[in-house]
Amino acid sequence: MKLSKWLRGSLIILATLIFGLLVWGFIQLWDRHPGYNVDLTIKGKAPSTIKAGFAALSITPNVAETWIDANDDAEYHEKDGDTFTDANGNDRFDAYWLAGFDKHRAAAGVHDSLWARAMVLDDGDTRIALVAIDAIGFGSDDIIAARKLIPDSAGIDYTIVTSTHTHEVPDLLGLWGPGLFKTGINFKYLKMVREKIAEAATLAAARAKPAKFRIAQDLTGAANLVEDTREPTVFDPGLYMMQAIDIETEETLGTLAGWADHPETLWSKNLMVSSDFPHFMRKYMEEGIYDENDSLVVEGLGGTVVYVNGAIGGLMATRPKITVTDPLTGVEYKEASFEKIDAQGKKLAMLAMAALDSTAEELTEASISLVAKSITLELQNPLFRLAAFVGVLDRGMVGWMKTRSEVAAWKLGPASFIHVPGEIYPEIVNGGVEKPEGQDFDIDPIETPPLRELMRGKYKFVVGLSNDMVGYIIPKSQWDDEEPNTYGRSSSPYGEENSLGPETAPTIYKAVVECLEKLEAL
Repeated sequence: MKLSKWLRGSLIILATLIFGLLVWGFIQLWDRHPGYNVDLTIKGKAPSTIKAGFAALSITPNVAETWIDANDDAEYHEKDGDTFTDANGNDRFDAYWLAGFDKHRAAAGVHDSLWARAMVLDDGDTRIALVAIDAIGFGSDDIIAARKLIPDSAGIDYTIVTSTHTHEVPDLLGLWGPGLFKTGINFKYLKMVREKIAEAATLAAARAKPAKFRIAQDLTGAANLVEDTREPTVFDPGLYMMQAIDIETEETLGTLAGWADHPETLWSKNLMVSSDFPHFMRKYMEEGIYDENDSLVVEGLGGTVVYVNGAIGGLMATRPKITVTDPLTGVEYKEASFEKIDAQGKKLAMLAMAALDSTAEELTEASISLVAKSITLELQNPLFRLAAFVGVLDRGMVGWMKTRSEVAAWKLGPASFIHVPGEIYPEIVNGGVEKPEGQDFDIDPIETPPLRELMRGKYKFVVGLSNDMVGYIIPKSQWDDEEPNTYGRSSSPYGEENSLGPETAPTIYKAVVECLEKLEAL
């Protein structure tokens, strides 16, 4: 039986489309950095004076095309009567799509600048850079691309790139665009961010000067500013600070400050580009705090503050239900507003500076020891697989649905650091992993003992969203994607839908433990 010309032609067209789709998908999955692998073990030499350098470069987008949200739903839809300003006359809305919360959320302006802030430390043998960017996350492929832009003359042995995870910035992962199958990435902006990361690291290295350090922590003062929205209730509320001071001038070169909270206090209706509360925390720590009469209340540290996030999985957030009280005026803020993030940043800055003033330990000589390694993670999440295949999630693979990621651990005197590539749950860090009834896998907790128990030194910095962004890192024994649900829930909790899969936490935990064990043996 012969096929009609119409049917034969239709089949040829269909086969061509399917073949083209497959080719397109496999192109999206290609490894952007073939053969790239991190396997570093550096043993610190005899303690000596450490050089420190800092830099801050703007990565603020130029939001030239703004828009009017006709129905106040914080989503751009022409069908709702939303209109935009066509600044370049091309009859197209050239939007910056904001990451976090929902798709279709286009920036309507800029409230405060975004930054790539770098700290470089050099013990005479080893030079490391830590660059924190105001982004919801930055993928491994783009971090590697940024590293490759750093000139050899900068002398940097290892560069860590971490994201503050603010939800009020341009999408750099692709997941929050104008539609289900449309990326949210502005690739010109992405290129600029890569370049600024490299420039900031290079500039900080060039500015490195002999320094002494003041290291402090406040493990409880900020606890009332954050909420754990998923059982079991485990927090990582501590503030961790490391201030570098020029030995010759006694001036502050910069300060590393870490805390664990989603910078999303402005919440889902905000359409202005902002780094959220880290903006005000950094501002007040650098410049000081003044009252309404412009009288200095708390003197600033000076220098450049580099803010890093911690164990924010779970989900750690300052939701609208949490009241933030301005520590100077006593005014209480509950609903999301810029005044609320101002008060929150002010409170955090005051706590951080008070700890540095009253309890800091001084470090004059030390050495850097470091262990870092590439790891492979399985992309098990079916929605992420589809997003990667069609190019919405801009991420390469090192095998079939296997992606490259990275972990690291290092120490400097009484301070130790671990870097994990996503939003790790605090119970993995501080303890409290459970085996709840209704779990998807009938297993005992795997991610034990807690990572901080394995870290050495008095000051234990846990930096999330480092060298990659893989979403939530959920204890496998608490994984809950299918009914019956854990803790009496009527549905699956938020978290699993934004995780690579249930093997993510065990794989990352094992890799970090191996780094810590190797670091301890040096």
